[in-house]
Amino acid sequence: MASSGSMSRVNDVPANPDPTRLRASDADRERVARVLHEALGEGRLTVSEVDERLAQVYGAKTLGELEPITRDLPGHALAMPVPPPMPAPGIPPSSRIGGTPTSTVAVAIMSGSVRKGPWVVPERFRAVAIMGGVELDLTDARFSAPEVTIEIFALMGGVQVTVPEDVTVDVRGFAFMGGFDNAVHAGGPAGSPVVRITGFALMGGVEVAPPKQRRLGR
Repeated sequence: MASSGSMSRVNDVPANPDPTRLRASDADRERVARVLHEALGEGRLTVSEVDERLAQVYGAKTLGELEPITRDLPGHALAMPVPPPMPAPGIPPSSRIGGTPTSTVAVAIMSGSVRKGPWVVPERFRAVAIMGGVELDLTDARFSAPEVTIEIFALMGGVQVTVPEDVTVDVRGFAFMGGFDNAVHAGGPAGSPVVRITGFALMGGVEVAPPKQRRLGR
């Protein structure tokens, strides 16, 4: 029979862990650092203030430690990551999760680059389109981790990301004289992979959309 002390410790474990206690990833830290650099360029922070805050960023271990760093800046909401949804008890993770990444980058300079069909998305993927086009189709893809990040840079070019219904997507990109559009508004089922899409489009466009069959059905 378990002792009362053991039972007490088990009962003290929260059913829904505090998101602020989740460990921060390199992508989380870089997202916060990007907001600080933008604030420096806009004259909101001095160089010494940015240096001080960057030291806090790269020393942060949890999301809760990152949260106050940009609280007084306009980009705070975009800097703070949204924790991946916790699957309900009894719901296994998606069968899409697992595998060895097949590539980590797609580059199109005055040309085109395509990732589609069966491929494995790494935990961190970069797409660069400079006067060219990149197509990332996740319809038949697998994911090396429950949460992956796709970082996009589009300069006078375009990047199209196709996201199926059984994948949760979080789009947090910036655009200047261009567009960063998300047509996928519903989240995937519990336990589904989470794809975070960030980046910057300058005189270019980024489109996140469901598969073509669904769009034609509408």
